[in-house]
Amino acid sequence: MDSEIIASKQRGKPFEKGRSGNPAGRPKGARNRATVAAESLLDGEAEALTRRAIDLALGGDTTALRLCLERLIPPRREREVYIDLPEIKSKEDVLAARNSVLTALSQGLITPSEAVTIVGLIELNIEDQHFNLDNQKSLNIRFV
Repeated sequence: MDSEIIASKQRGKPFEKGRSGNPAGRPKGARNRATVAAESLLDGEAEALTRRAIDLALGGDTTALRLCLERLIPPRREREVYIDLPEIKSKEDVLAARNSVLTALSQGLITPSEAVTIVGLIELNIEDQHFNLDNQKSLNIRFV
């Protein structure tokens, strides 16, 4: 008898696939009470607080300076890269292009991740176009 009761109880996932335990759920756009309370306290004070943070930053407070700069200048994700690469017409040109990338890397003109990306693009472009260097087909890749 006890085994029948235990077997009838559902184990594991208690809800049907695609159905939530709370179908009504939290309404879209609903905001956290703490966030709403903080915003109501700061309402109307944003300009004064911003001015104070700027004054502190200008006065030498490094934390305030970092805060101001983080808000003004977003972190850079990618940047334009300018390096001269030879026109690729032969196997030697591919090697010369790689050496140009390594030279730019060693001179600090590009970062290691940028060098990997550029070399990868050179090789990917060659593979994608079924580039056959033995037949002397021309592939013009220029990063300037």
